[in-house]
Amino acid sequence: MKYRLTLALGLLTAASLAQAGPLCQQKEQAIQKEIDFARQHNNQRQINGLERALTETRANCSDESVRKAHQDKIQQHQKKVTEREHELQQERNEGGDSKKIAKREKKLADAQRELKEVQAAPY
Repeated sequence: MKYRLTLALGLLTAASLAQAGPLCQQKEQAIQKEIDFARQHNNQRQINGLERALTETRANCSDESVRKAHQDKIQQHQKKVTEREHELQQERNEGGDSKKIAKREKKLADAQRELKEVQAAPY
């Protein structure tokens, strides 16, 4: 019985991977790696959530939706960088003390780093 279930799941997975585009396959593989990691650490709550995410990804994923979501994320981070640049410039124009300016510079650097990470991600 276990053999049949394993075989059926394997065939179902192979069929869904054959229909999905390459970005969706990457996303599914990333979720599966996280599930494996959670199983190694006996984190059942995380496993449940990741399995739900995997099911939803398999049911609803298209390369176009993945690209659009990624572009939306990039735009959000670009907006954050722009806001941080504006805050820093405003602090400098107001003649703020060096501690406040340094704090704004750090926030800007963090936002720029996050933007680069998002841009480098495949999805």
